[in-house]
Amino acid sequence: MTLIDTRTPDAKRLISGATGDWEIIIGLEVHAQVTSQAKLFSGASTAFGAPPNANVSLVDAAMPGMLPVINEECVKQAIRTGLGLKAEINHKSVFDRKNYFYPDLPQGYQISQFKQPIVGEGKVIVSVGPDRQGEFEDIEVGIERLHLEQDAGKSMHDQHATMSYVDLNRSGVALMEIVSKPDMRSADEAKAYVTKLRTIVRYLGTCDGNMDEGSLRADVNVSVRRPGGEFGTRCEIKNVNSIRFIGQAIDYEARRQIAIIEDGGKIDQETRLFDPNKGETRSMRSKEEAHDYRYFPDPDLLPLEFDQAYVDALAKDLPELPDAKKARLISSLGLSTYDASILVSEKAVAEYFEKVAAGRDGKLAANWVINDLLGALNRAGKGIENAPVSPDQLGAVIDLIKEGTISGKIAKDLFEIVWSEGGDPRQLVESRGMKQVTDTGAIETAVDEVISANPDKVEQARAKPSMAGWFVGQVMKATGGKANPQAVNDLVKAKLGIE
Repeated sequence: MTLIDTRTPDAKRLISGATGDWEIIIGLEVHAQVTSQAKLFSGASTAFGAPPNANVSLVDAAMPGMLPVINEECVKQAIRTGLGLKAEINHKSVFDRKNYFYPDLPQGYQISQFKQPIVGEGKVIVSVGPDRQGEFEDIEVGIERLHLEQDAGKSMHDQHATMSYVDLNRSGVALMEIVSKPDMRSADEAKAYVTKLRTIVRYLGTCDGNMDEGSLRADVNVSVRRPGGEFGTRCEIKNVNSIRFIGQAIDYEARRQIAIIEDGGKIDQETRLFDPNKGETRSMRSKEEAHDYRYFPDPDLLPLEFDQAYVDALAKDLPELPDAKKARLISSLGLSTYDASILVSEKAVAEYFEKVAAGRDGKLAANWVINDLLGALNRAGKGIENAPVSPDQLGAVIDLIKEGTISGKIAKDLFEIVWSEGGDPRQLVESRGMKQVTDTGAIETAVDEVISANPDKVEQARAKPSMAGWFVGQVMKATGGKANPQAVNDLVKAKLGIE
């Protein structure tokens, strides 16, 4: 990774050591598995969960005379991702052999890209927050490059007492390695960056982003320095497969390096692993430099070339991406930055919301989707794809509120019924007698009864107008929550003679 300082020190992001403040410098190499039914250089399946060595072709097994053939769909997915990262698309790129001891890659080398990657420099706007005031801070993280490479297989050391087994199902699966510039200065920024990157590739459909299946994982480069000083020696933490673990690994590693330097020691450039059980990093091997891998162009693969028309055709079919969608929701529906950020964080959530909000009050729809639906899904441990309440059903609940057929309180009860039992919200309101009472005569009778039963409270309310809320609550209770709250509030104030 080329280290170029692009940010000035920010006091908010400095951490204190025994001898003063320190700045963390973070760069990430994110490996995203390309969404494709076949591997990068063979026709073997990429399906997750297959029995060991079920998805292995003769090319993947490096049988003599078997030559790699590029999968065009993987190329298209890399270009789409590059466009989503607002990056330079290189019309000519080269595949290289990265020579290194891979016990689970039968060739003994990895086909990757070195000096001429398919995608060049780009950028990602990352929103960090919200803070205690609900505010977000936008920072720009530069993209150094995106290149295609093949994944390695998996060595299993716990299946036999004296031997290791190898599963080659992942061997040859296409990866996009997305290399950031060292622009991040805190664990929160790094976590927000990976979250945003995962959101972008999911919107694009170029990677499913399932970190628990290994589809997206990160190598985390961490170094520390005095604010504004020279870059320190960095350590790379390999294959971190959780956003939470990325944050923990950065915090631990930064503290470890600071303690060593303040003790008079020096940082060794090395590759480390993160142990989530102990919450610490540990040494894996000394860190290699690029020349140690002895890259050279793969003689079995011609340079990859395409023209601008090829790129333009792919760009034409790109979906609306999170930043553009967020800006549109804020400008056209009047949503807050906070609400819009939540709604665009997952493609499926955004699609659900837009169906609910179609032709309706956007702010009211956002409140119901964020607070009620997402809250219920979180408590139930469900994803939006498995929501028991459909967009049409939630939209009908909102329509009933706007029409005055039900109150907000009744709507909460109605939502719970639809969540648990299903059904058409309108029919449920009719069949269960859930309509809001709007007859002012009936409401006035209820108000009179509450007032006459509580003469002591009447005098208190006249002396302290905020006490009117108590009467409103009693009337709502007496009417089973069906009375129109605004009508009750107006009548209570009129009867008590208060403003």
